[in-house]
Amino acid sequence: MTRSPEPAIDHADNNEPTDWAALPVATVLARQGTPENGLEPAEAARRLAEHGPNRLPVAAGRPAWRRLLAQFDNLLIYVLLAAALLAGAFGHAVDAAVILVVVLVNALIGYVQEGRAEDALAAIRSMIDPEATVLRGGERLAIAAEAIVPGDLVLLEAGDRVPADLRLVRTRNLAVDEAALTGESVPVEKSVAPTAPGAVLSERRSMAFSGTLVTGGQGQGLVVATGSRSELGRISAMIGRVEELKTPLLRQMDQFARRVTFVVLALAAAVFVLALLRQVLGVDEAFMVVVGLFVAAIPEGLPAVMTITLAIGVQRMAARHAIIRRLPAVETLGAVSVICSDKTGTLTRNEMTVRSVVTAEGMIEVAGSGYVPEGTFDQDGAPLDPQASPTLQALAETALHCNDADLVRRDGGWQMTGDPMEGALLTLAIKAGLEPAAQRRRLRRLDAIPFDAAHRFMATLHREAAGDPGRVLVKGAPERLLEMCGTVLTAAGTEPLDHAAWQARIAELAERGERVLAFALKPTHAGDGIDHADLADGLVLIGLAGFIDPPRDEAVAAVADCHAAGIRVVMITGDHALTARSIARRLGLAEEPVVVTGRDLDAMDDAALGRAARETHVFARTTPEHKLRLVQALQAAGLTVAMTGDGVNDAPALKRADVGVAMGRKGTAAARDASEMVLADDNFASIVDAVREGRTVYDNLTKVIAWTLPTNGGEALTIIVAVLAGLALPITPVQILWVNMVTALALGLTLAFEPTEPGTMERPPRRAGEPLLKRDVVWRVFSVSVLFVIGAYGVFYWSISRGLPIEAARTLVVNTIVAMEIFYLFSVRYVHGASLSWQGVLGTPAVLIGVAIVTVLQLAFTYAPWLQLAFDTRALSMLDGLLAIAVGVGLFVVVEVEKIVRSRGGRAMRHDN
Repeated sequence: MTRSPEPAIDHADNNEPTDWAALPVATVLARQGTPENGLEPAEAARRLAEHGPNRLPVAAGRPAWRRLLAQFDNLLIYVLLAAALLAGAFGHAVDAAVILVVVLVNALIGYVQEGRAEDALAAIRSMIDPEATVLRGGERLAIAAEAIVPGDLVLLEAGDRVPADLRLVRTRNLAVDEAALTGESVPVEKSVAPTAPGAVLSERRSMAFSGTLVTGGQGQGLVVATGSRSELGRISAMIGRVEELKTPLLRQMDQFARRVTFVVLALAAAVFVLALLRQVLGVDEAFMVVVGLFVAAIPEGLPAVMTITLAIGVQRMAARHAIIRRLPAVETLGAVSVICSDKTGTLTRNEMTVRSVVTAEGMIEVAGSGYVPEGTFDQDGAPLDPQASPTLQALAETALHCNDADLVRRDGGWQMTGDPMEGALLTLAIKAGLEPAAQRRRLRRLDAIPFDAAHRFMATLHREAAGDPGRVLVKGAPERLLEMCGTVLTAAGTEPLDHAAWQARIAELAERGERVLAFALKPTHAGDGIDHADLADGLVLIGLAGFIDPPRDEAVAAVADCHAAGIRVVMITGDHALTARSIARRLGLAEEPVVVTGRDLDAMDDAALGRAARETHVFARTTPEHKLRLVQALQAAGLTVAMTGDGVNDAPALKRADVGVAMGRKGTAAARDASEMVLADDNFASIVDAVREGRTVYDNLTKVIAWTLPTNGGEALTIIVAVLAGLALPITPVQILWVNMVTALALGLTLAFEPTEPGTMERPPRRAGEPLLKRDVVWRVFSVSVLFVIGAYGVFYWSISRGLPIEAARTLVVNTIVAMEIFYLFSVRYVHGASLSWQGVLGTPAVLIGVAIVTVLQLAFTYAPWLQLAFDTRALSMLDGLLAIAVGVGLFVVVEVEKIVRSRGGRAMRHDN
């Protein structure tokens, strides 16, 4: 190990946040008061008492009883409870019991689905290993991670999880996987050299952050922040402060409940007063009419049907590998207008791949992705046989032998162990026709110089057989190897190296967003060992390799589907701007993606940020705060935002987004628990399927409402007309309850099973503030309610005119209303396009089963003696039954004709405009 020189101590104002990464090692040690052999145990104990344990604070969760009560905190539920109370007060125990059961079932379903929103904090806490190795009083000790204090010297080795934020003071080939924290695709090489002041998190090479994983090498770091003061703690605090927004559906249902409550209460009060003023009813009778009006007008089954509709959506999405953690998120997906996606592991494979190879013969494009060793080589647009290119073979051979990774086929797939870039090089060698095991037997490794940040290359010595002069193979940073090489390998031998030309080739690969490594060899070497002096001369440059973390193939198609559905896809990543732009171009986000960096965002006020959020395709080098600000800016513009991610750094934005979508396989537990939806297959394309299901769920909810309100409105209007006109009630309150009980579940619920309508993913997303009761729905409620009243009174007075007793007339009215509800159900099955409505008569299995159940129940209602007694009904003739069906058919025809007329009128107006 090497230790950095120790310059003079720099005292600073300790009230300001300290940029530890930018300070020299000696200054940091002095600031923390740490000697070279570590803190003394007594001093460590004192600091533990002063700073507290190295753990994240535990947020107090809501008790179970409070979460259960919260399910009743809804205005529509309050109205239902009031209706149950009134029904019970006037002796209608059955009515009251049915309403209470509906409310309780709805609350229990919601209670079961909730309760895990704050689990993200616990998941982050689990990222800190229970033990760590420190140097105290000159002794190496294994202590509980909670006992680590600022000023401790922590020893790091491969496989360790960093227990606190560390300023590195010694490193040897130290590499740390920071993907969960910063979004970096590959492990970051660490060093002790100070970074530039104000560097973003992903560029602080002199720091190791709490919760990240050491993948290689060794190091020693000085603890500068523990617990809630670490970067991980800061993200944890952000999650705790993030306000979760109500989903569009919940906001719309609240608005809908307020409107329904106001209208029903106003109507009930007006009817009660008018009944008394006109002396058409006594006080007791008027109260019973009010109860009947409540029962008729309040859609008591709607909350339960809505919840069941969402639950059916959950099941459908689970079949598409999308696991829903909170029910309303199902519908919210259908309203999504922007998807903010993390790059690494979400849009990309999180597996490095060699995309380009450059030799003296030119640039070669390499097909394939990930660690699957399958893919072709193309040069100048034509296929290239890798065996026919000696320079490509030399580069592939160097990539294979100057390499410590391993690639094996296991469980039907390819698994890599080691550094991701070395895994990509091994994959390249196999694509080029080299078999690793045979090659390693042929060309034995005798010695190696491991990669380190100071020299920026790795070298290995190989000999093929006894008497072979041996050769040295080298890979490393391209700028470094260009300095070390004087010649370049060609198909004919070697020639002088044109440094300027190769610098231009390196720049070209970098412009394409590729990470670049260079390869070289020393053709002969005597002896069985090598050191740095052996590489001072005689190196021959072989070529370059450009790496990318490639886009998922399915993500490219999914992005195109999103664009077709009017959904913007925005990439938010902690990676470099050039890399992010290249991936965005490959994904099809735009032909020339607009890229904004985290530094640019820091300089923007809210207005500029809002413009950038609406116009930018890629946000690079972002921090968790940037991601959260971007989500908030998009929401402020009235957009419904889905945020996808897999890292701890994504958790705050996932929680704030209207729909947080976490990756299930490669995602961290913190990301999963902060989200509303988890993709079990880590497939971005599953989001598009989930959006389709979300739109279907919303369509089906709209159908339920468009069916429920007119039928309830018709029943309520029937009572109102009777009171205003001083007429006899054509249907009693208890009969209204029967109709609502039977049809709300047996008929209304069938709409929850409706399939996706054609063209669903070709419509633009609906506006976030779009009300459930749109003008066409309000018109439908009014017009169909009037038709119900006409049908009910027409049948009632036709029956009375025939001399039927009022009980039989009311029985026929009940059957007529049910028949109208059945035929109206077929009319609302298609809400997008009048011509499609005629397909509704075919029905789905769910609709046909529902109709069959209602038919059986109505037969029992009409002819079963015990139900005749309970609901005061009478048996009817076959002619009466046919009349009820005829009225239902008539309503269907009238509604369909009206829809066609309105549809053609709307098209004509659009054409004129």
